[in-house]
Amino acid sequence: MADWNPTKYDAFRDLRLRPALDLLAQVPPLPKGDVIDLGCGSGAMGPALANRFGTVTGIDNSPAMLTKAEQTGAYGALAEANVEDWAPETPPALIYSNALLHWLPDHAELFPKLARMLGAGGVLAVQMPVQFDAPSHALSREIAAQMFPQQYRPHPPQVSAPQVYFDLLDPLGDLSIWRSEYLQILPADAHAHPVRRFTESTALRPVLDALNADQQARFLSAYDDALHTAYPLRGDGRALLPFARLFMVLRRDD
Repeated sequence: MADWNPTKYDAFRDLRLRPALDLLAQVPPLPKGDVIDLGCGSGAMGPALANRFGTVTGIDNSPAMLTKAEQTGAYGALAEANVEDWAPETPPALIYSNALLHWLPDHAELFPKLARMLGAGGVLAVQMPVQFDAPSHALSREIAAQMFPQQYRPHPPQVSAPQVYFDLLDPLGDLSIWRSEYLQILPADAHAHPVRRFTESTALRPVLDALNADQQARFLSAYDDALHTAYPLRGDGRALLPFARLFMVLRRDD
Protein backbone atom coordinates (compact mmCIF):
# COMPACT_ATOMS: atom_id res chain seq x y z
CA MET A 1 0.00 0.00 0.00
CA ALA A 2 0.95 3.65 -0.35
CA ASP A 3 2.47 5.33 2.68
CA TRP A 4 0.19 6.47 5.48
CA ASN A 5 -1.19 10.01 5.60
CA PRO A 6 -0.50 11.31 9.14
CA THR A 7 -2.78 14.33 8.72
CA LYS A 8 -5.81 12.24 7.77
CA TYR A 9 -5.03 9.65 10.43
CA ASP A 10 -4.73 12.28 13.17
CA ALA A 11 -8.01 13.95 12.18
CA PHE A 12 -9.64 11.57 14.68
CA ARG A 13 -6.75 11.65 17.13
CA ASP A 14 -8.85 11.70 20.31
CA LEU A 15 -11.01 8.74 19.25
CA ARG A 16 -7.96 6.70 18.27
CA LEU A 17 -6.07 7.68 21.42
CA ARG A 18 -8.71 6.58 23.92
CA PRO A 19 -8.28 2.80 23.47
CA ALA A 20 -4.51 3.29 23.40
CA LEU A 21 -4.66 5.00 26.78
CA ASP A 22 -7.04 2.32 28.08
CA LEU A 23 -4.45 -0.29 27.11
CA LEU A 24 -1.65 1.63 28.80
CA ALA A 25 -3.68 1.89 32.01
CA GLN A 26 -3.63 -1.92 32.30
CA VAL A 27 0.15 -2.31 31.91
CA PRO A 28 1.60 -3.42 35.26
CA PRO A 29 4.92 -2.21 36.74
CA LEU A 30 7.84 -3.20 34.54
CA PRO A 31 11.26 -4.71 35.14
CA LYS A 32 14.33 -2.90 33.86
CA GLY A 33 14.63 -2.81 30.10
CA ASP A 34 13.64 -0.96 26.97
CA VAL A 35 10.11 0.26 26.29
CA ILE A 36 9.11 -0.34 22.66
CA ASP A 37 6.23 1.46 20.95
CA LEU A 38 5.75 -1.08 18.17
CA GLY A 39 3.91 0.54 15.29
CA CYS A 40 4.26 3.97 16.87
CA GLY A 41 2.65 5.69 13.86
CA SER A 42 2.54 9.46 14.22
CA GLY A 43 3.66 9.22 17.83
CA ALA A 44 0.32 9.88 19.50
CA MET A 45 1.19 7.59 22.43
CA GLY A 46 4.81 8.73 22.72
CA PRO A 47 4.20 11.42 25.35
CA ALA A 48 2.06 9.17 27.56
CA LEU A 49 4.56 6.30 27.36
CA ALA A 50 7.51 8.61 28.03
CA ASN A 51 5.71 10.27 30.93
CA ARG A 52 5.21 6.92 32.62
CA PHE A 53 8.33 4.98 31.67
CA GLY A 54 10.99 7.50 30.62
CA THR A 55 12.89 6.64 27.46
CA VAL A 56 10.81 5.08 24.67
CA THR A 57 11.84 3.59 21.32
CA GLY A 58 9.41 3.88 18.43
CA ILE A 59 9.28 1.35 15.59
CA ASP A 60 7.25 1.84 12.41
CA ASN A 61 7.53 1.04 8.70
CA SER A 62 6.08 4.38 7.52
CA PRO A 63 8.61 7.16 6.85
CA ALA A 64 5.82 9.75 6.91
CA MET A 65 4.57 8.56 10.28
CA LEU A 66 8.07 8.42 11.75
CA THR A 67 8.70 12.02 10.68
CA LYS A 68 5.56 13.07 12.55
CA ALA A 69 6.50 10.94 15.57
CA GLU A 70 9.91 12.61 15.75
CA GLN A 71 8.21 16.01 16.04
CA THR A 72 6.63 14.96 19.34
CA GLY A 73 10.03 14.88 21.01
CA ALA A 74 8.84 11.94 23.09
CA TYR A 75 11.11 9.23 21.69
CA GLY A 76 14.68 8.48 22.65
CA ALA A 77 15.04 6.63 19.35
CA LEU A 78 12.96 5.91 16.26
CA ALA A 79 13.60 3.17 13.71
CA GLU A 80 12.02 2.21 10.40
CA ALA A 81 11.31 -1.51 10.29
CA ASN A 82 8.65 -4.08 9.46
CA VAL A 83 7.41 -6.03 12.47
CA GLU A 84 8.20 -9.30 10.71
CA ASP A 85 11.88 -8.31 10.44
CA TRP A 86 12.30 -6.43 13.70
CA ALA A 87 14.23 -7.97 16.56
CA PRO A 88 15.41 -6.11 19.69
CA GLU A 89 19.08 -6.14 20.62
CA THR A 90 18.19 -6.87 24.27
CA PRO A 91 14.96 -8.26 25.79
CA PRO A 92 12.51 -5.37 26.22
CA ALA A 93 10.61 -4.65 29.40
CA LEU A 94 7.55 -3.67 27.35
CA ILE A 95 6.39 -4.23 23.80
CA TYR A 96 3.39 -1.94 23.42
CA SER A 97 1.46 -2.35 20.17
CA ASN A 98 -1.62 -0.25 19.52
CA ALA A 99 -3.71 -0.76 16.35
CA LEU A 100 -0.97 -2.45 14.35
CA LEU A 101 -1.00 -6.24 14.48
CA HIS A 102 -4.39 -6.65 12.79
CA TRP A 103 -2.63 -5.59 9.55
CA LEU A 104 -0.29 -8.58 9.75
CA PRO A 105 -0.85 -12.29 9.01
CA ASP A 106 0.25 -15.45 10.82
CA HIS A 107 -0.76 -14.44 14.34
CA ALA A 108 -0.22 -18.00 15.53
CA GLU A 109 3.48 -17.46 14.93
CA LEU A 110 3.73 -13.70 15.46
CA PHE A 111 2.20 -13.34 18.92
CA PRO A 112 4.28 -16.02 20.70
CA LYS A 113 7.35 -14.68 18.86
CA LEU A 114 6.80 -11.19 20.27
CA ALA A 115 6.12 -12.57 23.74
CA ARG A 116 9.32 -14.60 23.72
CA MET A 117 11.34 -11.48 22.92
CA LEU A 118 10.55 -10.12 26.39
CA GLY A 119 12.78 -10.44 29.38
CA ALA A 120 11.57 -12.12 32.59
CA GLY A 121 8.62 -10.16 33.91
CA GLY A 122 8.37 -8.20 30.68
CA VAL A 123 5.00 -7.21 29.25
CA LEU A 124 3.36 -7.52 25.86
CA ALA A 125 0.42 -5.09 25.52
CA VAL A 126 -1.70 -5.27 22.36
CA GLN A 127 -4.84 -3.55 21.08
CA MET A 128 -6.43 -4.43 17.74
CA PRO A 129 -9.67 -3.32 16.07
CA VAL A 130 -12.14 -6.18 15.55
CA GLN A 131 -14.36 -4.30 13.14
CA PHE A 132 -13.96 -6.53 10.07
CA ASP A 133 -17.59 -7.68 9.96
CA ALA A 134 -19.14 -4.32 10.90
CA PRO A 135 -20.84 -2.36 8.09
CA SER A 136 -18.11 0.30 8.19
CA HIS A 137 -15.62 -2.28 6.94
CA ALA A 138 -17.72 -5.01 5.32
CA LEU A 139 -19.49 -2.57 2.99
CA SER A 140 -16.20 -1.26 1.64
CA ARG A 141 -15.06 -4.76 0.64
CA GLU A 142 -18.42 -5.80 -0.78
CA ILE A 143 -18.88 -2.65 -2.86
CA ALA A 144 -15.33 -2.67 -4.21
CA ALA A 145 -15.54 -6.35 -5.13
CA GLN A 146 -18.87 -5.85 -6.90
CA MET A 147 -17.89 -2.70 -8.78
CA PHE A 148 -14.28 -3.55 -9.61
CA PRO A 149 -13.77 -7.32 -9.39
CA GLN A 150 -10.66 -7.21 -11.59
CA GLN A 151 -8.91 -4.56 -9.52
CA TYR A 152 -9.85 -5.45 -5.95
CA ARG A 153 -9.72 -8.77 -4.15
CA PRO A 154 -11.00 -8.78 -0.54
CA HIS A 155 -8.44 -9.78 2.06
CA PRO A 156 -9.39 -12.25 4.79
CA PRO A 157 -9.55 -10.96 8.37
CA GLN A 158 -6.35 -11.27 10.38
CA VAL A 159 -7.89 -11.01 13.86
CA SER A 160 -9.09 -14.28 15.40
CA ALA A 161 -11.50 -14.97 18.24
CA PRO A 162 -10.24 -13.99 21.72
CA GLN A 163 -9.98 -17.66 22.69
CA VAL A 164 -7.32 -18.14 20.00
CA TYR A 165 -5.05 -15.53 21.57
CA PHE A 166 -5.72 -16.94 25.02
CA ASP A 167 -4.48 -20.34 23.87
CA LEU A 168 -1.44 -18.78 22.20
CA LEU A 169 -0.32 -16.59 25.10
CA ASP A 170 -1.63 -18.08 28.35
CA PRO A 171 1.12 -20.74 28.50
CA LEU A 172 3.75 -17.97 28.41
CA GLY A 173 2.72 -15.97 31.48
CA ASP A 174 -0.02 -14.07 33.27
CA LEU A 175 -2.56 -13.02 30.64
CA SER A 176 -5.46 -10.58 30.72
CA ILE A 177 -7.66 -10.37 27.63
CA TRP A 178 -10.84 -8.40 26.98
CA ARG A 179 -12.97 -6.80 24.31
CA SER A 180 -14.56 -3.34 24.43
CA GLU A 181 -16.92 -1.49 22.13
CA TYR A 182 -16.64 2.27 21.82
CA LEU A 183 -19.61 4.31 20.64
CA GLN A 184 -17.72 6.87 18.57
CA ILE A 185 -19.44 10.18 17.90
CA LEU A 186 -18.24 11.39 14.50
CA PRO A 187 -18.61 15.05 13.50
CA ALA A 188 -20.73 16.19 10.57
CA ASP A 189 -18.95 16.54 7.24
CA ALA A 190 -20.24 18.55 4.29
CA HIS A 191 -18.53 16.38 1.66
CA ALA A 192 -18.64 12.78 2.93
CA HIS A 193 -20.43 10.52 5.36
CA PRO A 194 -18.65 10.87 8.73
CA VAL A 195 -17.89 7.14 8.89
CA ARG A 196 -16.12 7.37 5.54
CA ARG A 197 -13.97 10.16 6.91
CA PHE A 198 -13.00 7.88 9.78
CA THR A 199 -12.20 4.82 7.66
CA GLU A 200 -10.56 6.43 4.64
CA SER A 201 -7.17 6.81 6.37
CA THR A 202 -7.15 3.21 7.67
CA ALA A 203 -9.55 0.45 6.56
CA LEU A 204 -10.16 1.97 3.11
CA ARG A 205 -6.47 2.15 2.23
CA PRO A 206 -6.25 -1.34 0.61
CA VAL A 207 -9.40 -0.59 -1.39
CA LEU A 208 -8.40 2.85 -2.62
CA ASP A 209 -4.85 1.76 -3.45
CA ALA A 210 -6.27 -0.83 -5.87
CA LEU A 211 -8.30 1.75 -7.84
CA ASN A 212 -7.47 4.65 -10.13
CA ALA A 213 -8.78 8.16 -9.46
CA ASP A 214 -12.01 7.74 -11.45
CA GLN A 215 -12.74 4.38 -9.84
CA GLN A 216 -12.04 5.80 -6.41
CA ALA A 217 -14.60 8.57 -6.94
CA ARG A 218 -17.26 6.08 -8.06
CA PHE A 219 -16.50 3.73 -5.21
CA LEU A 220 -16.61 6.49 -2.57
CA SER A 221 -19.97 7.71 -3.87
CA ALA A 222 -21.46 4.21 -3.58
CA TYR A 223 -19.82 3.65 -0.19
CA ASP A 224 -21.21 6.95 1.13
CA ASP A 225 -24.70 5.97 -0.03
CA ALA A 226 -24.49 2.61 1.73
CA LEU A 227 -23.18 4.22 4.92
CA HIS A 228 -26.20 6.53 5.07
CA THR A 229 -28.38 3.42 5.38
CA ALA A 230 -26.09 1.60 7.83
CA TYR A 231 -25.31 4.66 9.96
CA PRO A 232 -28.14 7.21 9.63
CA LEU A 233 -27.09 10.77 10.34
CA ARG A 234 -28.34 12.53 13.43
CA GLY A 235 -30.31 15.74 13.08
CA ASP A 236 -27.11 17.77 13.39
CA GLY A 237 -25.27 15.70 10.76
CA ARG A 238 -23.20 13.65 13.18
CA ALA A 239 -23.00 9.83 13.05
CA LEU A 240 -22.63 7.17 15.74
CA LEU A 241 -20.10 4.45 14.95
CA PRO A 242 -19.91 1.47 17.33
CA PHE A 243 -16.30 0.30 17.11
CA ALA A 244 -15.05 -2.91 18.76
CA ARG A 245 -11.48 -3.50 19.92
CA LEU A 246 -9.62 -6.47 21.39
CA PHE A 247 -7.06 -5.98 24.18
CA MET A 248 -4.50 -8.28 25.75
CA VAL A 249 -1.77 -7.77 28.32
CA LEU A 250 0.70 -10.57 28.97
CA ARG A 251 3.30 -10.52 31.74
CA ARG A 252 6.00 -13.07 31.00
CA ASP A 253 6.81 -15.60 33.66
CA ASP A 254 9.90 -14.81 35.75
